[in-house]
Amino acid sequence: MNPLLQTSAPADVVERLMRRIVWLAFVLASAALWWPVDASASARIKEVASVAGVRSNQLTGYGLVVGLDGTGDQTTAAPFTTQSLISMLQQLGVTIPPGTNLQLRNVAAVMVTAVLPPYAMPGQVVDVNVSSIGNSKSLRGGTLVSTPLKGVDGQIYALAQGNLVIGGAGAAANGSKVVVNQLSSGRVPAGAMVERAVPNSALQGDTLQLAMNNTDYQTARSVAQAINQSKGPGTAVAVDARMVRVWMPAETEQRVAFMADIENLPVTLAKPAAKVILNARTGSVVLNESVTLGACAVAHGNLAVTISTTPTVSQPGPLANGRTVVTEQSDISISAGSKAMLEMPAGVRLADVVKALNAMGATPQDLLVILQAMKSAGALHAEIEVI
Repeated sequence: MNPLLQTSAPADVVERLMRRIVWLAFVLASAALWWPVDASASARIKEVASVAGVRSNQLTGYGLVVGLDGTGDQTTAAPFTTQSLISMLQQLGVTIPPGTNLQLRNVAAVMVTAVLPPYAMPGQVVDVNVSSIGNSKSLRGGTLVSTPLKGVDGQIYALAQGNLVIGGAGAAANGSKVVVNQLSSGRVPAGAMVERAVPNSALQGDTLQLAMNNTDYQTARSVAQAINQSKGPGTAVAVDARMVRVWMPAETEQRVAFMADIENLPVTLAKPAAKVILNARTGSVVLNESVTLGACAVAHGNLAVTISTTPTVSQPGPLANGRTVVTEQSDISISAGSKAMLEMPAGVRLADVVKALNAMGATPQDLLVILQAMKSAGALHAEIEVI
């Protein structure tokens, strides 16, 4: 046998094998384009539900921002700023003589808000938002002085203080002004320190409630089934479309690990209810994947009204006893669009619905009216929500 043929045969086998591997990789890579996709989606329980009673709390306070570069509140228009400053100085041992006319330009009265997260303990810090409530032109460069933050019960839960971070910029000269973003509000990162904890007894009882983020019976049942498959039958039961009751372990030290396991359990979600969101202010139209369209015919034309005014001069003849008069002549014309009726086929996919809507050539503002008319005619199989 020829030794050259013996050495070339393995090379041919390797080449054919590489071609097959490349072809198989191409088929697997393109499978995502033609392989049928399951309508259901998967998520974790922590993404579709939360523990009832474990929530954040809103904090509010009134304070002063000092150190402004002449952009603070005007004394005549915001007298409460002067009263607040005098009260703060009296607490610090500074007495203002009666009748003193304070001309403040570097101080601004502000409203301070913060969110106290659940399980926050004394000593932790949270971010605060600062907003002007007077006529301050800008809070840039200001410092928030110590401000108590209270809850709805009137108790002080945090103290805020720090330098403001303003995301805007502005300049003014000779009556002209340029402003980018907002100068009358800012943020103090880690500007409040928690002084009081909010008691939370969500994990203290024999059971706890898992509240679904969206009202859906299928989601509640899927959450209960996932918990029972992981922790044993009878551990969870779906009370209604919004609530799932879970029985906790008897040992208190095991409850945190128990909840950590439950939050990361996968849940199969059903397709959402068909819904169309219409924003009448901006003209935005949003459709989810469940929206379908029945066969219908749509005609949409535009009505244009044009008014043109032309001045006309009436000039008297020579040596005539008269005067020149200027009158206005108005012409009004009405034209209607000549669009024909468009037949829209039934669509069972979101892509078909979008293609049919685009075929009409309507603007987003026109779609607000067209979609509502389709819903009234029974051709749009979705719930319309106007925001």
